[in-house]
Order: sequence, then structure tokens, then C-alpha cells
Amino acid sequence: MTTASPSPETTGHGVAVVFEDMHRWYGPVHALQGLSIDIAPGELVALLGPSGCGKTTALRALGGLDVVDQGRILVGGKDITNLPANKRNMGIVFQAYSLFPNMTALDNVAYGLRLRGMDASTRKKKAQDTLDLVGLGDQARKYPHQMSGGQQQRVALARALAIEPSVLLLDEPLSALDAKVRRQLREEIRRIQIMVGITTLFVTHDQEEALAMGDRVGVMSAGRLEQIAAPAELYDRPKTRFVAEFVGLTNRIPGVAGNGAVEVLGARVPLLPGGADRGRVGALVRPENIQLKPAETGSAHVLAVSFLGSLCRAQVALSDQTIVVAQMGAAESVGLYPGAKVDVGVMPAPVFAVAD
Repeated sequence: MTTASPSPETTGHGVAVVFEDMHRWYGPVHALQGLSIDIAPGELVALLGPSGCGKTTALRALGGLDVVDQGRILVGGKDITNLPANKRNMGIVFQAYSLFPNMTALDNVAYGLRLRGMDASTRKKKAQDTLDLVGLGDQARKYPHQMSGGQQQRVALARALAIEPSVLLLDEPLSALDAKVRRQLREEIRRIQIMVGITTLFVTHDQEEALAMGDRVGVMSAGRLEQIAAPAELYDRPKTRFVAEFVGLTNRIPGVAGNGAVEVLGARVPLLPGGADRGRVGALVRPENIQLKPAETGSAHVLAVSFLGSLCRAQVALSDQTIVVAQMGAAESVGLYPGAKVDVGVMPAPVFAVAD
């Protein structure tokens, strides 16, 4: 089990959330195995992992949509473990928009306010203000079928925020949208979350989303929290083999480890703690830390080149037929084409190593 305290830079105005040694079983399946996380007031924590890792179970437990068999959930210092969902004051946005098709955007947003007994004029103003917040003030009279998927998800977000929840729960809210809309909406959600200062738990299987949105990212596997850290730390300094292999692209390159470093492709590179540290190993090297230099006598050759806007990614076969992927700026890719001979080197950034 891995736990971590929130970053000292977090300065939101929300409430603190604590998962304390949480366990959940579904028959023989141990879906949560001692999950412990401290979320600071106003912090956005993204839970990342493959299907079945327990991330959605953790979110549903916080929202009161699932039970905890062991452990506690604290919100603002109050134990809510056994509190019914309708008493928790959580705002939840799911992958499915779940809007009422016979209601306008304004009425959808006002629905939760009506359930709380707010008078008509006040809730109408509150709903309109919240639609303005998510950039849909001029769409208030439209029905869901008259709106795009991205607009519908903004309405769902506005509905969750209108009730002024203690915590915002986002369960794969962007996965049904196309790539461009997804990028735009994740930036908008993050902007609004920071502006409102609401404590947020965001569940996703998309690494780019988690790393782009989270103050911290928790990587889960088989019901366990492998590591939780700021995105840059998670990417650059993974603490377990699972995190090193799951987050981002890596090249597994044969090397020999010893005395805190690994000899790989003619370079001596520092080793990160937690992995294999002696003998023959596979060094997990990031594509951006692979250096390619066109050379007529190079011992490697380029298999394929992909241009990704400002970046270029090249697949290269080494003399022992190990395939590596290098990533660089487009300007650095001059001279790289299928069949080109190259020399391959490794930058001295620390790497995680696994037993060969």
C-alpha cells in the first residue's frame, strides 16, 4: 500500500478528503486492498489505471454509490463511511451525460436545486449563473438533443456544480467525446475547478488526461495504489515496475546494472530505487531520452518515422534486433527516414530497471 500527503502548494478552498485503509470485496474479488489517500482542500486528484483496477470503486464509495467493507472515508474531518448518498452533498459527472431529454439545459441544471427546496426565481438565477460559468449561458433554452456531446457534458458539469457540492466526482467524463473536444473540455474543467476551488476526484484510464489535469495522479493496479505523486514526479521517478511500464512510453533495453547505475548502449545511467539493481537487466528508457545521430557507419537503422506536429517519433532497430522508439523535436529529425543508418545513445536521465 502506498499513501502520500498532499502537495504543500495546494491552496484550494474545498474540504479535505481521506480514504483510510479502504477494502472492498465483490465475492472472491478484492477490488480495494487497503486504499489510503489524503486529498487536500481544493486539490484535484486523478486516479489512473486499467479496467478493473479499483479506481471507479473508490469514486463510487466516496459518492455513496457503493459500500466499504473495511476502512473509513472522511470528508472535512467527518466520517461519512455509512452516510447515505443523498446526505453526502457530492456532485457527480459520469461518462453518460444522464440529462433529462424533456428538460432544457436550464431546467436540467436547476433540477438538483429544486430537489433541495430552493424557490423558483432563486434556482433559475443560480442555474443560469452556473451555465454562464461553463460557457453555455446562451444555450439555456436548448434541449439535450439540440446540443453537441461536449455541450451536453458541460450541462452535466453545471448541474453537478450548481448544488455547491463539498466534493466533485468525475467518472470518465470525457471518454465518449472525440479527441479535439476532449482536450478542450478537460482544459475547461480544470479552469473551472481551480476557479471554484472545489476538491475533486477524477477517474480515468487516459494517461494524457490524468497527467494534464491532476495536481497529483494516483496509479492503481489490482485494487492497490502503486504510487501517488505530482505528474512530473510520477513520469520521471516511478517507484514500482507497474508505474514505470504503465505511465508513458518506455523502451526496454538490455543492460548491466551495478553500483547504482546501468550500462546501456555505451552509456552509464543512474538507476531509480525500487527496481532491479544488479546483473543483466532491462532498462526502461523514455523515448525522449534516446538520442539518434545519422551516421553512414551507424550500427542501427531507422524502421519508421512518424511526424506528430512539433514532435517526431522514430522506430529504430539495433544490431541485436532490439526495437527502440526515439522522440525529438521535428527540427532534430532531419536525416531520419526508413532505412537510414544511425548511431543510438542514451541521455543520463535516471531509469527504472527490471530483471532481465
